[in-house]
Amino acid sequence: MLTRRTLLTLTAASPILAAGVFRAGDVKAATPKGVIVQAKQIDDLVSGFDPAEAYDITNLEVVPNLYRGLISPDPADNTKVVGDLAESWTVSKDGTVFTFKLKKDAKFPSGKAVTAEDAAFSFQRAIKLNKQPAFILSQFGYTKDNVDALISAQDSETLVMKLPAPVAPSFLLFCLTAPIGGVVEKATALAHEVNGDFGNGWLKLHSAGAGGYQMVEWVASDHVTLDANPHSGKPDQPRRIFIRHVPDPSAQLLMLQKGDADIARNLTPDLLKKAYAEKDFKVVSSGQAVSVYLAMNQAVPELQKLPVQQAIKWALDYDGIATNITPNMYSVAQGFLPPGLPGGLTDRLYKKDVAKAKKLLAEAGFPDGFEVTLDVPSSAPYADIGQAVQADLAAIGIKVTLVSGEMRQVMTKTRKRGHQLALLAWGTDYFDPYSNSQAFCENPDDGEDGKLKLLAWRNHFVDKELNDMSLAASKELDNDKRMAMYREMQLKFAERAPFAMMLQKIASAVMGKGVSGFVIGPQTGFTQYADIRKA
Repeated sequence: MLTRRTLLTLTAASPILAAGVFRAGDVKAATPKGVIVQAKQIDDLVSGFDPAEAYDITNLEVVPNLYRGLISPDPADNTKVVGDLAESWTVSKDGTVFTFKLKKDAKFPSGKAVTAEDAAFSFQRAIKLNKQPAFILSQFGYTKDNVDALISAQDSETLVMKLPAPVAPSFLLFCLTAPIGGVVEKATALAHEVNGDFGNGWLKLHSAGAGGYQMVEWVASDHVTLDANPHSGKPDQPRRIFIRHVPDPSAQLLMLQKGDADIARNLTPDLLKKAYAEKDFKVVSSGQAVSVYLAMNQAVPELQKLPVQQAIKWALDYDGIATNITPNMYSVAQGFLPPGLPGGLTDRLYKKDVAKAKKLLAEAGFPDGFEVTLDVPSSAPYADIGQAVQADLAAIGIKVTLVSGEMRQVMTKTRKRGHQLALLAWGTDYFDPYSNSQAFCENPDDGEDGKLKLLAWRNHFVDKELNDMSLAASKELDNDKRMAMYREMQLKFAERAPFAMMLQKIASAVMGKGVSGFVIGPQTGFTQYADIRKA
């Protein structure tokens, strides 16, 4: 059992003391000084903590605390990037050669300096391992056959990344802020290599990065323990981060009130209200790059008609849903780039207008409406949002039958294009507009064997102009012009795409008495534990 004494023990020579589970009730007054206990739902963890493989919500947050990348988002403006391991960088005029100069003071927990060779190795192994997030790098033309030649260390402090074709500089740089851009210590990874896996098996449960922390232990659906990297350069950071799996939000709040946890991560709107009322608690929140949308499958004849799509968009009570169902959890956002993302759209393009929706439905040839099914996840808040959509569409004559299932069931069905209407969420894979424009706008081959089976394909949405605009924007070298292209794209998309963009996620956390410095980033991986402080 991980007790108060165990939490305080931080020596690498006593790994047994890092094991066990921190139980609510072990600590009655307060968690130990120097240790931050987070109560959080972490049962999504499957793939472990190798930056080349991490693709779950929890590890996408933890991994950037274990590894540093060349580039990181600008804390003052998340639509821009700043150097992390990279002191500076240059881009060739044709946008095909990126040269990074590394800082000299970054060190791994081993005490060894981070080199350009480590960075080159990290990108090369990510491509060669070809795990799920590899596409973030491979979309630039890197393959297992060419990556060694295209990404290389010129010397210990100079990394050169050559691209087979030019891209917008901001596109590549933002992709490097993703967890897959984390730099792995080459020597440590290879020392644990088994059957040519580049240390992947070992790195699922361990770490070899220069981030603020290093992995101590992960017990699935139970806890994650991290200890401070002694060479992080942040002597005041918490010495240990303990993330305990607490699936019940009410239990999270109770732990915070009893002093058994320092931070609660998954409180529902009603519990957040209680937290706001506690004078010793502080609630922090951030809009994140996660959108809730209503998809209209173009395989359904009624939904193919543009006036029908627009009627559905005008029928929805966006403000009512945000105010009454998802307060402090989701806010209204109607672009495929939610606010906070580069190019994020803040315009309000639709609102509930029953008369206008009915008129559009009649123009489409359905004055009495029609019947349709809506696939919706059974979990909160989707189930309640689905009922609200059902009522809103009933008001204009569209009879909706709800088909409820677990999130994975709804996702599997829509990926096979088996739905009619579907209510789902989409989170950007990396903090660049192209992640979303590609998903919502590009469908170059609508056949069953189409290679790009993202959201447009899943809904049989084919729009050559939007497809071409998305591709062109990814290659535009002038960033101001590129952002203008995304705005134009979103306005066209809102008018004629079979998607009603509804809400943006607001992630919230509650800090207990004496805790400060916890900041939620606009994307999962932008949340840094080393900045937390406890009195």
